[in-house]
Amino acid sequence: MAASINRVVLVGNLTKDPELRHTAGGTPVCGLRIAVNSRRRDEGGNWIDKPNYFTVNVFGNQAENCAQYLAKGRPVAIDGRLDWREWQSQDGAKREAVEIVAESVQFLGGRGEGEGFGGGTGGGNQFVPAGAAQETADFPAAADDDIPF
Repeated sequence: MAASINRVVLVGNLTKDPELRHTAGGTPVCGLRIAVNSRRRDEGGNWIDKPNYFTVNVFGNQAENCAQYLAKGRPVAIDGRLDWREWQSQDGAKREAVEIVAESVQFLGGRGEGEGFGGGTGGGNQFVPAGAAQETADFPAAADDDIPF
């Protein structure tokens, strides 16, 4: 049987300010709403951006950092998983939602650089998904001393 994989990697911009709340047990939870553009062609053959909107929940210390340092328009990179949940609303209707539970959130750009993706200097906007930089048996980390030039 094949292994199950539930992984989401998104890079986009916050569409509103983060909302910090706490669970009944006191765990901080920060709600983010991000927009990620998909490029496609319109009827005339011109490329256009179609925004996709996602709800992201961040837990623990990372949630507090998101609430403190992020604001609407700021570019972020999210590495996490999809979570489906259902509940009954106050009017008795059955509700359901698919959301992203973030395992890591990287702040991209600099403070005050919420206008579009980019900003910063050098490699500050590079995003590496969690676990991708870890050493594996197939690809061991190379020491700088092994480079022949």
